[in-house]
Amino acid sequence: MKLLDTHLLEAGAPDSLRHLIDYIGRAAKYIHFHLQVGNLQAAGTTNASGETQLELDVLADKTIMENVMVCRLTSAAISEEQEEITVCPHCKKGDCGEYAVAFDPLDGSSLVDANLAIGTIVSIYPGHHFIGRTGREQVAALYVVYGPRTTLVYTIGKGVHEFQLNDVGEFMLKQEGLTVRDEAKNFAPGNLRAAKDNPKYRALVEGWMNAEYTLRYSGGMVPDLNHIFTKGQGIFTYPPFPPKYPKGKLRLLFECNPFAFLMEQAGGQASDGTQDILDVKIEDHHQRTPIYIGSGKEVERVVETLR
Repeated sequence: MKLLDTHLLEAGAPDSLRHLIDYIGRAAKYIHFHLQVGNLQAAGTTNASGETQLELDVLADKTIMENVMVCRLTSAAISEEQEEITVCPHCKKGDCGEYAVAFDPLDGSSLVDANLAIGTIVSIYPGHHFIGRTGREQVAALYVVYGPRTTLVYTIGKGVHEFQLNDVGEFMLKQEGLTVRDEAKNFAPGNLRAAKDNPKYRALVEGWMNAEYTLRYSGGMVPDLNHIFTKGQGIFTYPPFPPKYPKGKLRLLFECNPFAFLMEQAGGQASDGTQDILDVKIEDHHQRTPIYIGSGKEVERVVETLR
């Protein structure tokens, strides 16, 4: 079995990118540990979107930020938990890293007290900024699932590969070349409240039920999309929900772009309803978007139905 670092090396990842992903993997190991023994109470603070933070949200955010900054491979980084971008202090001394990193440190943290799987999502771009760019400029994307097992799934544009954290703290290759088939049999319908006022979305959900698709929805984007990757098929949806989330709830930079990159590398698709997610220009770090992602033909059918 191969270590994550060995796999990256053999896949041809530049040394700088390989080391950066190793540092992110190290941060994930610390988060894995803190989830076993950490404080599940509210931190008494809110994040950049005004959502209540847990102590674990704050700790995970700090852990990843420290790891991507200390390695001197990162020029700038931004977290879903923070309003502003953080510039690497070494840049001020002319020792600037090659990559800009965006991350959601603890996606689905509202599920922690229910003991459901949650995760970390990371997106890596070359250069020093995100605004004005699209997801197609990503050089790497990965996510970590903290569940019965802790797994890490990554792409550098050469397929999608899954690793499992073993008892001695190493990410070891579990499955190489994950693929997502065109046809779906599972569905994960986010924001079912939208079906109340959107008859087209209601028709989609009823159509899946009538066709006897299997419901696989936990309320967390990471475990639900991980289910699609590991089972090789499925559809995840999160439409707009006026007036609260007229442009959707999920963030383009922190959640949708990295997952869209991974999904396309696995053979699936990701759309905002009008264009591929990876073609949407980033205009704000906390920009929201609808997303329909998973098996290609099912995504196409969803987009066509909702038009």
